[in-house]
Amino acid sequence: MTIGTGKGGETGELSAGDSRRRFGEELRSHRELYGPGPLTQTELGRLVRTSKSTISRLESTDSPIPPGLPELFDQLFATKGLFKSLYEDCVAATFPAMYRRRMRWERQAEAIWDWSPTIVPGLFQTAAYAHALLSKGAPRATAAQIEADVAKRLARQVVLRSTAPPDVRVVLCESVLMRRIAGAEVMREQLTALLDHGTHPTTQVNILPLSAEAHLLIDNAISVLTLPNHVTKVCVEAFRTAGIIEEPEDVRVAVRAYTDLLSEALSAQQSASLIAEHLEKL
Repeated sequence: MTIGTGKGGETGELSAGDSRRRFGEELRSHRELYGPGPLTQTELGRLVRTSKSTISRLESTDSPIPPGLPELFDQLFATKGLFKSLYEDCVAATFPAMYRRRMRWERQAEAIWDWSPTIVPGLFQTAAYAHALLSKGAPRATAAQIEADVAKRLARQVVLRSTAPPDVRVVLCESVLMRRIAGAEVMREQLTALLDHGTHPTTQVNILPLSAEAHLLIDNAISVLTLPNHVTKVCVEAFRTAGIIEEPEDVRVAVRAYTDLLSEALSAQQSASLIAEHLEKL
């Protein structure tokens, strides 16, 4: 398969600084041009249940954007998702070019098919599970850096809560349920979250039992993203890197491998029962 390594940026992409600056500028503009009359930073903070100092830092781009605020700004200013979109751009811009492409496609995708042989994929991770993974992956990182990385990972999950979420399928090796990434409480929360995701009408969770035979994707986590123009992209993850498969024939091979994998997995109902069994053992 031909896999792009994506070492450069893409034309038209904003840097993290540009995205963050635009968010601050739009916030200041909408505050000052608010319909009933200009708002002070204190008044805006009160309306969205935060402090004047937070609004000041957001406008001056001196701090990260709290995940819950963009949607509150959209509601207050009736901006139809502007601040939510700008926030997603800010988050995406902090990732390397390859991941920025993937995250942009995730936000646009009509369908997302995930497979993981090792861990719960980022779209389905709880904050505690993500914290445990990121802490172990970056032992020299400060607590603030880990918290920022957790927030960025969780920000990706907004696609699952949108008014028109994509059709999502996730297939996990049974070993993912058994692997103690963190303590029992963290794992209980994560498995409970998986069960909850499986109850959503647009999301299906399937478990590939340990008894399944070897397959093409046995050592690679992949995401198959179907975009509105019916173009399909395949993202392959490896240690500290990722690849994107775009050649039509290679994409067909990957999609066929995923379909074969899904046919060997337990049904959604059987998978939920198995997750519940592992949950009871914790």
